[in-house]
Amino acid sequence: MKTSDFDYDLPPEFIAQTPVEPRDGSRLLALDRHTGQMEHRTFRDIKDYLRPGDLLVANESRVLAARMFGKKIPTGGQVELLLLKKISDRVWESLVRGRRARAGSELAFEGTSLRAEIKAVMATGERLIEFNEPVEGWLDQIGIVPLPPYIHAELKNAERYQTVYSRYIGSVAAPTAGLHFTPELMFALREHGVEFAFVTLDIGLDTFQPVKEENLQDHAMHTENCSLSPEVANQVNRARLAGRRVVAVGTTTVRTLESAANLACDVEGNACPYQTVRAFHGPTNLFIYPGYRFRVIDAMVTNFHLPRSTLIMLVSAFAGRENILNAYEEAKKRGYRFFSFGDAMFIQ
Repeated sequence: MKTSDFDYDLPPEFIAQTPVEPRDGSRLLALDRHTGQMEHRTFRDIKDYLRPGDLLVANESRVLAARMFGKKIPTGGQVELLLLKKISDRVWESLVRGRRARAGSELAFEGTSLRAEIKAVMATGERLIEFNEPVEGWLDQIGIVPLPPYIHAELKNAERYQTVYSRYIGSVAAPTAGLHFTPELMFALREHGVEFAFVTLDIGLDTFQPVKEENLQDHAMHTENCSLSPEVANQVNRARLAGRRVVAVGTTTVRTLESAANLACDVEGNACPYQTVRAFHGPTNLFIYPGYRFRVIDAMVTNFHLPRSTLIMLVSAFAGRENILNAYEEAKKRGYRFFSFGDAMFIQ
């Protein structure tokens, strides 16, 4: 398949700049992936599409306050850092913006004892930054939660870019399909008989990057760390054995579950008859696009994704490319809001 097969036109006015209040007041497009039929509801109505016994699995990764401002020593020139990946206790891979931010440059951060040195410039342009102490202890004081590059409005409440169930700090972008849930909605779903489970996948900046290669098979998928505990593996395996649906909240949850399913297969790719997924902690670079055979999920909650992105390719693999592109066109006609702070889809 070609990357251009997943392109579509989206005028800027469709890109949501601010979140809807309350969270579950966003719109919901429900898509039947078998028939292509669509229904238009409000997100709090998702209870009408979930069944008692469904296992709803979500990503509880929390967004790191990864954007920092420092000054070069001794010139005082301002430098902006965006922490991307923790390499060791004091070393981070980072994006750096500032004049002459070369290897050997030393940085200070106002009001703190924190210092840093740019140790190396990587081939892709990122820098390796070594701090004089673990940086995490300072982020609440000097760090800013980064927003996607297509959001230009100021976010007044940083918690609005976190899910209400987020726990483990590690992402530089939110698992945005989960932003629509409120504690009250989650309680109502539990009362309805829906079971919850949580995995972790730490989202990197590459999630916003369009695929540049025209042939999908030539794309090198970025690697992200994820975790699925033995307890959650048991929940998933019990649900599958009982014939209950597994519903993923977001593409990151899908990739975590499907990565865990691939680990439960033998060397010839045959699934274990008693184990759909296997517990694991580690990296995944699973690239899901049309032709992929899903082993775990029966339905998913997702947002409307960027053109030519790995995310629109994943949902197209699940629902069919024509169904997804038709749904996106219908969403534009009806004034839906797109991307991170936008509206949601439920695909079954």
